[in-house]
Amino acid sequence: MNGFDDSARSMSLVAFLAVGTLALLLCVMTGPDRDDLDEFYSGSRTLSPRRNGLALAGDYLSAATVLGTTGIIALTGYDGMILALSITLSLVLLMFLLAEPLRNTGGFTMGDLLVRRAPGRAVRVAACATTLAALIPMMVVQLASSGDLLAFILGFDTSGFRSGAIIGLGVLMIAYAAIGGMRGTALIQIVKTVVLLVAAFTIAVLIMKRFDWSTDSLIAAARQNSGEGAAYLRSGLQFQGSGLDMVSSELTVVLGAACLPHVTMRLTSVRSSPAVRRSLSWAIGVVAGICLLLVVIGFGAAALVGHDGITAAGASGNSAVLQVTGAVASGGRAGALVVTTMTTAIFLTLLASVAGMILACANSLAHDLFAHGLRGMRRPGGKPLPGRSEMRMAQASAIVVGLLATTLAVVARHWNVQALATLSFCVGASALAPALVYSMFWRRFTRTGLLCTLIVGTTTVMVLITGTNLVSGSPSSVFPNHDFNWFPYTTTGLVSIPAGFLAGWLGTVLPRHTAPTARRLYQGEERRILTGASPTPRD
Repeated sequence: MNGFDDSARSMSLVAFLAVGTLALLLCVMTGPDRDDLDEFYSGSRTLSPRRNGLALAGDYLSAATVLGTTGIIALTGYDGMILALSITLSLVLLMFLLAEPLRNTGGFTMGDLLVRRAPGRAVRVAACATTLAALIPMMVVQLASSGDLLAFILGFDTSGFRSGAIIGLGVLMIAYAAIGGMRGTALIQIVKTVVLLVAAFTIAVLIMKRFDWSTDSLIAAARQNSGEGAAYLRSGLQFQGSGLDMVSSELTVVLGAACLPHVTMRLTSVRSSPAVRRSLSWAIGVVAGICLLLVVIGFGAAALVGHDGITAAGASGNSAVLQVTGAVASGGRAGALVVTTMTTAIFLTLLASVAGMILACANSLAHDLFAHGLRGMRRPGGKPLPGRSEMRMAQASAIVVGLLATTLAVVARHWNVQALATLSFCVGASALAPALVYSMFWRRFTRTGLLCTLIVGTTTVMVLITGTNLVSGSPSSVFPNHDFNWFPYTTTGLVSIPAGFLAGWLGTVLPRHTAPTARRLYQGEERRILTGASPTPRD
């Protein structure tokens, strides 16, 4: 069904084993010293802007994003192109609005970014809970998909193999995060980004060559084999013509993707404001290039595999990139090499993305919750834990988070878990984006407003997502045989994003007695946040 012969499968298996082993060795060699907490959390801020930009692009482009975007382009045409554009625009928004303030604020975790404006253990605990709510669903999506992808690539279509693949990859990713820290996962992200760029470029070139380098011929063939006719190149195919649903989805991606904690964590590891600008310039260029290549690959999948062939391997179209790779591979050793390059890129994307998310969750648990958020975990006198103890706690947290995500992925391996990816983006857009924007730029913003934003934004998403057609009421939902679809949109953003911003505003303006205190706190940090200069002395 996938067009992979035994030679391609054998080469892919060898490549997987080699890449996994080399990546683990890389983490061991570049891992932090046992008591160097700054090196574990930020890699001592030693990466050059180019390398940090490539690592940021790697964190930003998860396996779910790459595979899901390609599948949506292949199945819905125009709507998929808009999604690819939204992914790039999200990173542009991050560059121009939040990147430098986030870097200037300093720290290691989401809690560090937020507590600068609103000190207190409650803020750190809420930031940690929101980090877990945003990233664990995304990890489950990628781990659950890894079993299906490896079964598809290697030809082992059994439930036992899928479960074993999920567990094996989960353990490997835990090792990357716990051993390598920020620097080790950054180097894996860099390798992943380069390999993904080379693989996507190779497949796009082979697709264009198949159509005599004619974009018109490619698009015409995609439209003809899409099963949708002229609607394939018009807006509304993905959302059954609902303009509001499309606005909700794209708004969620634009605001949510760039505010996820594993992405903002990468910005705090840059050594200066000029460096963060150069890093994001590299990241945006790479992400835009890869998204453009994914558009070509998506249209190529529609043209060469067809709608029925893509959906036969999965209603979401996540296997489209592998299917079109098999279709354009010429056979023989050269074709096997092409297949191996793409499958290795996807394998690396899975490993690197989940390892980065595990690290972000572990850092938040160790630093925000245990070291600063819970009074009982601090030393006598309220002093912070020593660096070695906190790093051990972060490594133990990586193991716990990784095992939790792996267990949930094994349980959910038979479900359509794309709703979980949407959940992550919605939490990022509805809770984290308002909290970051208000914290960086609103002088009156208070601790109560911040807590209201995080709690109301996250809770609204959790409630509304249960009523979308991603959970029930459609063939591609989590429960396709049930219909308790009571929310009329695919994503929650149209309601939950305004709810998050409104909660923060109300939580700030209603308790008026806290406004002067909040203003004084912001005045003390304003120069640091906006310019990176030393904070203004407080009265």
